[in-house]
Amino acid sequence: MKLRAIAAAATVTLISAACADASSTTSGGGGIEHPTGAGQLVLRVETGGGFTAPEYQLRLLPEFSLYGDGSLITPGPQIEIYPPPALPSVQTQPIAEDGVQAILQAAIDAGVDTDQAMTDMGSTLIADAPTTTFTISVNGATHSFGVYALGILEGDRPQGMSKDEFDARQALSAFVRQLSDLQSWLPAGSLGEMTTYDASGARVYVGDVRHDDQLPQPKIAWPLDPPLASFGEDTGAGYRCGAVTGADWTDTLQPLAAGANELTPWTSEGVKYGLVFRPLLPDETGC
Repeated sequence: MKLRAIAAAATVTLISAACADASSTTSGGGGIEHPTGAGQLVLRVETGGGFTAPEYQLRLLPEFSLYGDGSLITPGPQIEIYPPPALPSVQTQPIAEDGVQAILQAAIDAGVDTDQAMTDMGSTLIADAPTTTFTISVNGATHSFGVYALGILEGDRPQGMSKDEFDARQALSAFVRQLSDLQSWLPAGSLGEMTTYDASGARVYVGDVRHDDQLPQPKIAWPLDPPLASFGEDTGAGYRCGAVTGADWTDTLQPLAAGANELTPWTSEGVKYGLVFRPLLPDETGC
C-alpha cells in the first residue's frame, strides 16, 4: 500500500511547479511526461544527515541523478587509500527513453510521486540515522520528500509506526535497490556505456587545514582571486563555500585538485587552509 496520508507530526516538503522546459516526452505512445533538457532533473535519490563528520557531509553526492536527456550521474568507485583523493569519483551513463520510462514507472509504482513524509524519528525508534530524499519531476509537477532511516528497519513493524508507513517504506527501499541494479531489469539495449563525469565546476569549501603528523603533505598554492580568506560565503558550520566554474575550474583549479588529497594544505597569502571539493551536477549552480 502506498502512503497517502501521514501523522500530523510528520513534516513534508512538497513542491509543485510546471516543468521549466515546455517540451516533454509523450510522443505517440503516451509515455510519462518529464523535462527533456540536459540540465533538468527528472529523478534524484540522495541521502544525508545522521551521525557523520562534517567533511563527509560536504562531499556527499546524490546516489542517483537522472536528467531530461537521459543522462544518469552516480558516484563512482572510490579508491580505498588514505588520505583519499581530493576529488571524488563520479560517473555518467546514457539511458534511452524506453529505459527512462521504465525507471519513472517504477518510481511511480513505489509512490515517489505522491505526497509523503516519513521524517518522524519516534516512529522508527532509531537515533542519528540519515534521511533519504526523493525528488521527481513528472507530468508537469515536481515532488520532493524525505524518509528518515530508510532501509535500516528490518523485520517486524515498530510499535509506533502505522502499517501504511511501514508498507510505504518497504516499497521505497525496494525501489532504491532496483536503482542500484538497472542492468537486470531495464529494456535490453537501453543502458549506454559508463564513463567518467567531467563536471563544469565545483563547490569549494574553505576551512582549517587538517594535520596528520605521520603523513605530511606538500603544499599547493591557491591559484585564483579572491584569496581564500575572503573566498565564498560563510556556511555557519566552520566553512566558507564558493563555486568555481568555467575555465577557472577546468583549466586552473581542477588540474591542481586532481593531484591533491583530503590532507593537502592550500596556501593563500601565507596562510594554510584545508579545502573540500564537491563537483557540481548539471542542475546545480553554487553552494
